[in-house]
Amino acid sequence: MELFEAPHYNEPDAVMVPAIQRWLNTADNPDDVFFAVVFARMSELPIQRALSRFIEKVRAAGDKAAYAASDRGDPDVLSVLEAARKVQVEIHRITGFLRFSPDSQGVYIARCEPDYFILPALAEHFTLRFGETAWAIIDEKRRLCLSRQKGGEARIMPVSADSLNPPDLNNPADAAAKNRDGDCWEDLWRLYHRSVSNESRKNVKLQRQFIPKRYHKHLNEL
Repeated sequence: MELFEAPHYNEPDAVMVPAIQRWLNTADNPDDVFFAVVFARMSELPIQRALSRFIEKVRAAGDKAAYAASDRGDPDVLSVLEAARKVQVEIHRITGFLRFSPDSQGVYIARCEPDYFILPALAEHFTLRFGETAWAIIDEKRRLCLSRQKGGEARIMPVSADSLNPPDLNNPADAAAKNRDGDCWEDLWRLYHRSVSNESRKNVKLQRQFIPKRYHKHLNEL
């Protein structure tokens, strides 16, 4: 499976696929146009037809493609750029909000529930960040996992429902595993957070206002 593919994108898309293919075959497209298309598609918003028309307009503009792709007076362009912006904001937030903990195999795992399908855009950042350390990012909302093993490439795969469930603390084995691994690393995150914070300026209410509520669940320090 290619990095920019995902199981939930396998359904036929008669509007999008031909238009994207024609556009990708056109030489000398500006990078910002390419990423606008990619990020807008990753938004999963219902803008397929606007995106198709955006691609055709940029293709028809020739050497003025960059201008055509930035014309916010065009409703199709505006829809695509706004969708792409939302995805870029989510990517920026997630790279800072993910909290990793090692499992019993030494794989560093983080969980998230992003509004948009951003896993592909995280691959390069975390590959460089972790080096040869194995890691995985689980998108619980879509039941997908972006992971990389030592010496391999980052890949997106589906995960089972069992992998999404938190440990059952009423089960002695799960509780012991939680106490042995999870609590230790969560405590380290809290210790780090306390060490870099200025206690005299602590304002938990304001902190929570600056961090969207949907991220709170996976932030140990909140």
